[in-house]
Amino acid sequence: QVQVVESGGGLVQAGGSLRLSCTTSGLTFDDYAMGWFRQAPGKEREGISCISWGGTDRIYADSVKGRFTISRDNSKNTHYLQMDSLKAEDTAMYYCAAHVLAYCSEDWYANNRIQSWGQGTQVTVSS
Repeated sequence: QVQVVESGGGLVQAGGSLRLSCTTSGLTFDDYAMGWFRQAPGKEREGISCISWGGTDRIYADSVKGRFTISRDNSKNTHYLQMDSLKAEDTAMYYCAAHVLAYCSEDWYANNRIQSWGQGTQVTVSS
């Protein structure tokens, strides 16, 4: 059984930083791409970043490009989302996900590309 567990959310002032972590068990971690998504109240879930199995390919949504950095440590079965220059509009529930492929496909953000979701961690940015 695949388990995906996020941590690291919290309350931060605009302009500040947070780092989210996500640890996955129940699969061969370095066989799969990993991702981050978020959902704000009243909005649809948004795919914000994907990292390939070896970490060489990284994709970002335009809304976070240049401010967020995705990374992974295959020795720890963990991937991360470093969030800098946070804005009030980044406030959302953040979810990590294990993908079904080793690479970030063109439709990496689609539901059918995800094999397992984390439970979510809240990020609140005060302005």
